[in-house]
Amino acid sequence: MVLAGIVANEPVDAAKVAKAEKIILGLQARLPAYTAKGAGPFVAAVYDRQGNLVAEAANSVVNGRCSHNHAEMNAIHLAEEKLGTYDLSPYHLHLYVTAEPCVMCMGGIMWSGIEAVYSGVPSKRVEEITGFDEGYKPDWQQAFRERGITVYGNIASEAGEKVLQRYMDEGRTVYKPERSQSIL
Repeated sequence: MVLAGIVANEPVDAAKVAKAEKIILGLQARLPAYTAKGAGPFVAAVYDRQGNLVAEAANSVVNGRCSHNHAEMNAIHLAEEKLGTYDLSPYHLHLYVTAEPCVMCMGGIMWSGIEAVYSGVPSKRVEEITGFDEGYKPDWQQAFRERGITVYGNIASEAGEKVLQRYMDEGRTVYKPERSQSIL
């Protein structure tokens, strides 16, 4: 486990990082099974405080033909269905994702009642590797802290970058709207 480079909106807790690293590396390892079904390149999972898996999902924008089918949104949706509620806050759930959430997913996380977010590859590297536009996210970690949401990032990011690069090298589709002018 490497603590150097970890970003958080609270003092870094090595035990939380170790647990998150194990989960995120597992999500990265399962990505090939998802990509074989046309999903990816991101995977997210919702766990309770005791470490029990509640829901796991990959990004399904391309195969689902729906721009908001990001891994985080899909995992949150599955957790809400499983628990029969739109408000996950009473369950004290944590979201683990192979890359930092984009601007859309940040809103979904905030409004779902998720208690903590642990992510892998930072947005800047996601954009550099895939060309996906992560959106405008100034001070988002502080904004989450103000709302009682713990954030840890850059967990197992080097391994995650390799997974994303392999996805791109395989010629797989990264969903993004075609724009007349790049904003990146």
